[in-house]
Amino acid sequence: MRERAKTFQDLIVWQKAHQFILLVYPFTAEFPKSEIYGLTSQFRRAAISIPANIAEGFKKKGLADKVRFLNIAQGSLEECRYYLILSNDLEYGDISALKLQLEEVSKLLTSYANSILNSDS
Repeated sequence: MRERAKTFQDLIVWQKAHQFILLVYPFTAEFPKSEIYGLTSQFRRAAISIPANIAEGFKKKGLADKVRFLNIAQGSLEECRYYLILSNDLEYGDISALKLQLEEVSKLLTSYANSILNSDS
C-alpha cells in the first residue's frame, strides 16, 4: 500500500498531468502565429486546468468538494482530447506523445476520483 500523499505534488496523477503541460507548451509554440489567441491559448489553458484543479481539490475537506474539482479536471482533459484531434486534423504536428500522455492522465484521474469516492474518509 502506498504512503498517503502529503502535498498535491506527491500525487502521481498530478505529476503526469504536469508532464502533459510540459509537452503542450513546445507543441503549441509551433502552431501558426494566427493561432496565438485561438487554439494555442485555449489548449494551454485547458491543459493547465487539469493539474491546477487536482491541486485545488487536494486540500478540500469534504469528499464532494474533492470530487467536484477532479470532475472539472476531467472536463479539461476531454477538452484537451478534442484539441489534439483538431491539431491533428489541421496538421499542426505529431500528436502521438501528447495522446499517450493524455491517456495515462485520464486513467490515473479516473482511478484517483474513484478511490476518493470509495474511501471511508
